[in-house]
Amino acid sequence: MVALTEPRAAVVRLRGFSRRFGDNLIIDDLDLEIGDGEFVALLGRSGSGKTTLLRTLAGLDDVTGQDVLVPSSRAVVYQDARLLPWKRVWRNVALGLRGDAARERAQAALQEVGLGHRLDAWPLTLSGGEAQRTALARALVREPKLLLLDEPFAALDALTRIKMHQLVLALWQTHRPAVMMVTHDVDEAMALADRVLVLDRGRIVAEEVIEAERGNRTAAIRPLRARLLRHLGVDASAGAYADLVAGHGNGA
Repeated sequence: MVALTEPRAAVVRLRGFSRRFGDNLIIDDLDLEIGDGEFVALLGRSGSGKTTLLRTLAGLDDVTGQDVLVPSSRAVVYQDARLLPWKRVWRNVALGLRGDAARERAQAALQEVGLGHRLDAWPLTLSGGEAQRTALARALVREPKLLLLDEPFAALDALTRIKMHQLVLALWQTHRPAVMMVTHDVDEAMALADRVLVLDRGRIVAEEVIEAERGNRTAAIRPLRARLLRHLGVDASAGAYADLVAGHGNGA
């Protein structure tokens, strides 16, 4: 992992960014930078502004008059793979690609996510994990500068989620886009990201840089996990956690 002390060119930059819907202030004077090739995870309770921020980074909302830098080359993977059921898998991956090499590019992307054998399959025949891998292939075939992940593993079972974590890291290390991953899973954020942000009431209220190498973070995880959970309003003290486990064990 590249040391975070080394300077990185900013791929994303927001300065004093605010978003209001009627009388509701959703994003409040927010500053954010994401460096080239950096993997950032965003945590936050429901209503904290995560979706609004993601829409801004995806270019779905008007930012006229605000200090916002976001690359034009970007892609989004959602919790729902959002595949078109009437198009075969490779055509879903090739959506928007031009030229005679579209099928070949889609095939290469599908092979990279382990689905080269499902090139001509129909989306409805895919498992949940295969559908999300197809969505990743569709995002990465364009070599985006910014990859946005909107809780892409939330609907998957635990084992498939672990496999997807490994795949995402492998793809990120190969392609090196800047990544912003929105998740409710603290452990997922700590396992994957270089930096974890906590959003609350439209402001970034906590930032944790994870300097330990991926796969060697055990020592750093416990105190970091406790801090992040506190920022999310969860009592992460040893006693409280023990009481919670005991309560589940007693059928509470």
